[in-house]
Amino acid sequence: MAKLYSKKALANTKMLPKKETINFILNYSKALKMVKVGNMNFELLAN
Repeated sequence: MAKLYSKKALANTKMLPKKETINFILNYSKALKMVKVGNMNFELLAN
């Protein structure tokens, strides 16, 4: 069990998202509108 924790972690590589992923998230956030009616909140997705 001690051997498992003494090894160096291999997760030091930098993970960068693709441009397509960033564009998808930005476009989704631009299309999302929050509307408050009284005490309730509605999420509207304009496609």
